Amino acid sequence: MSSINVPEIRLRRLNKHPINTNGDYVLYWMIANRRMDYNFSLQRAVEVCEQLNKPLLVFEALRCGYKWACDRIHQFVLEGMSVNQERFKDSTATYYCYVEPELDHGKGLLEALAKTACAIITDDFPCFFIPKMLRQVAPRLPVVVEAVDSNGLLPMRAAPQIYPTAYAFRRFLHNELPEYLRDKPQANPLAGKKLPNLKNIPSEIRARWKPISAKSLQTTSKILTKLPIDHEVGSVAFEGGAVAAKRALTSFLSKQFDHYIEQRNLPEEEVTSGLSPYLHFGHISAHHIFNQIIKQEEWSVEQVCDQKATGKRAGWWGMSETAEAYLDQLITWRELGYNMCWQREDYDQYESLPDWAQTTLENHARDPREYCYTLEEFEKSKTHDALWNAAQMQLVTEGRMHNYMRMLWGKKIIHWSESPQEALKIMIHLNNKYAVDGRNPNSYSGIFWCLGRYDRAWGPERPIFGKIRYMSSKNTARKFSVDGYLERYGNQKRQNSLFD
Repeated sequence: MSSINVPEIRLRRLNKHPINTNGDYVLYWMIANRRMDYNFSLQRAVEVCEQLNKPLLVFEALRCGYKWACDRIHQFVLEGMSVNQERFKDSTATYYCYVEPELDHGKGLLEALAKTACAIITDDFPCFFIPKMLRQVAPRLPVVVEAVDSNGLLPMRAAPQIYPTAYAFRRFLHNELPEYLRDKPQANPLAGKKLPNLKNIPSEIRARWKPISAKSLQTTSKILTKLPIDHEVGSVAFEGGAVAAKRALTSFLSKQFDHYIEQRNLPEEEVTSGLSPYLHFGHISAHHIFNQIIKQEEWSVEQVCDQKATGKRAGWWGMSETAEAYLDQLITWRELGYNMCWQREDYDQYESLPDWAQTTLENHARDPREYCYTLEEFEKSKTHDALWNAAQMQLVTEGRMHNYMRMLWGKKIIHWSESPQEALKIMIHLNNKYAVDGRNPNSYSGIFWCLGRYDRAWGPERPIFGKIRYMSSKNTARKFSVDGYLERYGNQKRQNSLFD
């Protein structure tokens, strides 16, 4: 399949099967970019439809057998499905939305849809169960399957190596990113498109795998109670979906943006964008966020074309200090995680840490620990440290954690676990179970940063940590006011004696 609109570097063929020119439709299997806007995958599917003069069937599903499946994650995805169902209703594409009612009920559905498809377009996401699923499923399908990278501003495969630090990756970005900033996805790939109409989905498919109704999606609490998922991890206050994501972006740019530099590390303040969950589930695109920022900054791509690559966090873009600080998080740090995940299958394993980090942690693995907690004690906020307990409580109740507190949270799990390997298991489990933005390359970057990934050796060498960067609740409380944070999440007044 030739490509006109979507850059070839973002396309990856997953099997050797041909196009079925006699098929009834092009199938877009939406698994990670769960949105209509700024979506290279949808754009590619529309492109193939136009080449073949075929209808477009958009298939979005939610299974219940994935690890850490719970009300919290399911509701967020279901809310996004509700928005998609409404948006696709008035388009020339047909939207088929399926929510698995019981374990393995959806087995065979994709294969059934593939039998009458011309080609299958899907999302290229390098994390969690998706890479393995694509490797297993694609060879079994009877038509060509193509995965499209719509994850970030830099195509994942534009980076030829794994970068060990943010500085090294940033220097690479300064050289290479301008070329790709011009290849941005269309705001709405279906706008103005007159694709052929799909008369119907085979009745036997709809009967066996009944699509979920719009009414059901609007009453997600009733759906959740019937599903075989973890009901103890309850839903969160913030809503999922593309509409809520755009609302959060507008609020950030109009209210918090001006205070971002001064207050982003203050636990008591709420000045971060809150967009991480929406990025993770594909409810909003990094391109969309970037476009809104440069519009606000009155900036154009040409302004960076002749800039020298420095690797420095500030000054290269030629934007305001606030914009550059936020873009460093959105592009450098976020896409650094994708850079690791697509190239190393063991990105979530202890052995993927830098050699120096493994060496220093091993040298101190048998150091005595004054406190040593079990997973259950960590999970239930039953440590001696009130500030750590408050951070864990925020994670459990709100499905998110203040960015600075997340770093402290991870460092202390290392401090109070039997071994660094055990600490890693605990961090991954708690983060993936409770954080709405968990199970993402960026969240794995944050967890592994606590153990030395993307960092350097620090002195003085300390017990347990060795040369790994050290953090403590006591120092955090010295640097920032935490009384309000403790009052909100700790259910107890600050007690200095409880800090480590």
